[in-house]
Amino acid sequence: MVVIVNDRDVALFPFLTFLVIVCLNFPSSVHSRCSKNPVIFNFGDSNSDTGGFTVGLGLSFGPPNGRTFFHQSSGRLCDGRLIIDFLCESLNTGYLTPYLESLGPNFTNGANFAVSGSTTLPKYVPFTLDVQVSQFLRFRTRSPQLTLKGYKDLISEENFKNGLYIFDIGQNDLAGSFTYLPCAQVIEKIPSFITEIKYAIWNTHQHGGKNFWVHNTGPLGCLPQKLATAAQNASDFDEHGCIKSFNDAAKIFNEQLRVMCEELRSQMKDATIVYVDIFAIKYDLISNSAKYGFESPLTACCGYGGLPYNYNANITCGVNGYNVCKEGSQYISWDGVHYTEAANSVFASKILSNYYSTPPTKFDYFCNR
Repeated sequence: MVVIVNDRDVALFPFLTFLVIVCLNFPSSVHSRCSKNPVIFNFGDSNSDTGGFTVGLGLSFGPPNGRTFFHQSSGRLCDGRLIIDFLCESLNTGYLTPYLESLGPNFTNGANFAVSGSTTLPKYVPFTLDVQVSQFLRFRTRSPQLTLKGYKDLISEENFKNGLYIFDIGQNDLAGSFTYLPCAQVIEKIPSFITEIKYAIWNTHQHGGKNFWVHNTGPLGCLPQKLATAAQNASDFDEHGCIKSFNDAAKIFNEQLRVMCEELRSQMKDATIVYVDIFAIKYDLISNSAKYGFESPLTACCGYGGLPYNYNANITCGVNGYNVCKEGSQYISWDGVHYTEAANSVFASKILSNYYSTPPTKFDYFCNR
C-alpha cells in the first residue's frame, strides 16, 4: 500500500535535498532582464488554467487543491502553482487573470483564456480553442475602446501588437480519443487537431499578434490516470512503466505541431514562433526522478487506490474518500492527470533554459521588444 497521510511532519534530510534541487532548478525572478514586461495571452486547458473553469462555470476545485502555495482553492488543478505561474514570476509580472473573471479583474499584464477540459475539437463547444480565440478577439476589440474612454486595468493597442501569445493545448484531444478509439484511429485524427491550432495562431496574427510561444503535449502514457484505467498489455509498457502507444501518439502529434510551426515561420515573416518540447521536459523528470529528488514518479499524490498509481476514477482528488500525501513529499503527479507545484517548478526551469526551444529563445526575449 502507498503510505498516504495528512501529517505535516517530513523527514528533514530528504525534504531539504528536494528543496535544494527545486531552488537550483528554478532561477529567481529577480534575474529577469526585462525593462518592460510583455502582456501575455494564454490559450489552453487545465495545464495552464488559472481559474477559467471555476469562474466560467461557478464550480470550485476544493481542497486539497491549492494547499501548497495559495493555501486555498485557486482555480488551479494543482496543489500550488502551474508552469504559467512560474513563467510569469520569471518576468516579475503578476499571475494571469482568467478572461471570464468578473470580480475585480486586472488585465494590465494580459489575460488567460485557458479553461480546464478544453480541446481543439469539436468546434464551438465551450470552451474549445476556437471559442477561446473568439473571446480573445472580442477582448482585442473592446479593450482599446474602453481604454480611450478612461477605463483602467485594460490593454493598449501597442501591447496587443507586442504581446506574447502562448498556446498549450492538445492533451485532451488525444486523451479523449483514446477512450473510444484504437491507437491507429487516434493518430488519423491528429492532423485535424493541428489544423485547429494553426488556424488559431493565424487568426491572432491577422489581428496584430506577432510573438508566439507554442508548447507541445506531454507524455500521455505516463499519467497515473491512463496507467490505472487503460487496458493492460505488458508489451505496451516502456522501461519506465509508461504506455508506449499513448506516448507514441503524443510524439506524432508533437512532430506535426513542430512542422506546423516551421511552416508558419516561413509564411509569417514578421512573426517569432517558438516551439517548446514539453514532452522531453516532462519525460526527463519522470524517467530520471531520483536524480531530481523525486519519488514514485507514476503515483498520484492525491487520489485513491494504493500502489502502484493511487488513482481511481470513482474517487478522485477532492472526492470523499480520497487520500493525499504529506506536504513536502517528492511527488511528480498531483492527482493522476496534473502535476505538483514541485514538478511544475522544474518544468518551468527547463523552459527558461531555452535548451528545449526551437529556435533557442529565452522566455524574457519578448519583454524588451
